[in-house]
Amino acid sequence: MRKQLVLTASGRDRVGIVEEITELILRFDGNVEASRMVRLGGDFAMLIFVTAPEEKIEALRSAVSEVHYAKYDVQTRLTEVLDSEETGTVPCAINVRGADHVGIVHQIAHYLGQQGINVETMTTEVVAAPMSGTPLFTMSAVVRVPPQLAIDDLREALEYIGEEVGVDTEIFPHVDED
Repeated sequence: MRKQLVLTASGRDRVGIVEEITELILRFDGNVEASRMVRLGGDFAMLIFVTAPEEKIEALRSAVSEVHYAKYDVQTRLTEVLDSEETGTVPCAINVRGADHVGIVHQIAHYLGQQGINVETMTTEVVAAPMSGTPLFTMSAVVRVPPQLAIDDLREALEYIGEEVGVDTEIFPHVDED
């Protein structure tokens, strides 16, 4: 039987860190099931969902802790796969775009939390506009909407929030890519 764990790691960006972590996972017959990795400023962050044989999972966690002390801030957490399909939730995608300013992510996340909407993935970025150099904010998220909430009502509420904070918002059904 295989066990699942979530591994998070962050530290100064350098060439080879992904290879080192994945080699360590492989050494314990682990498999990277899903991951998100990104350079943020001068640091590199990894979020990795790993499966490994039950009899090797604790040894893997111990080996990962050695990386923690030597080079990176690393944590592991045993987890279980949750089947969001069973809850009857509806997957939706949310996109937000506009001039950057403080509080956009919080405003959207606050509303989603109040509605009982679970965020599954979220990516945000600020880039310079091509002509003016003005900071532009973008956010893409996949959320799980409780079945009792109407997508049209959510669209209207997100548009209202968008008007308040000066961004364009959209929500639409999302097709899971499994």
